[in-house]
Amino acid sequence: MPFYKMLCISAHFREYRHIKDLVTMSARHVMGQGGVVRNIEYWGTQTLPQVMRRHKKSQTIGVYWTMYFDTSPRTLSSLASKLRQDPRVIRWTMLKQGEKIQDIVLPREKTVLRMDYLRPPKESSWSDIGSF
Repeated sequence: MPFYKMLCISAHFREYRHIKDLVTMSARHVMGQGGVVRNIEYWGTQTLPQVMRRHKKSQTIGVYWTMYFDTSPRTLSSLASKLRQDPRVIRWTMLKQGEKIQDIVLPREKTVLRMDYLRPPKESSWSDIGSF
């Protein structure tokens, strides 16, 4: 199953119950179709860069959140249709991260371990300061 990242901007409500329900609905939809939700991140409430219209309403403030998940392309399209119909969603995008775990995990950096960084620093005395 491919690995995806979804960024969603939802309408701001006074109660976060609406956002929680939207996130729960999205995660349960993926898991109900045999997918795996890896992580959900809340980015917070932010002023939108421009006034956005969705479902005949103008929005100036949005709640940003992301969800990382593995699922089939068929489930991805059904999730997109659910988000399209939901009045709480302003914008969303889904990015394919990769097909296999090797596509997602970065290779280990090639670094040189220098032993002089591991030694404790020399203790300087106040007499060293006057020798400039």
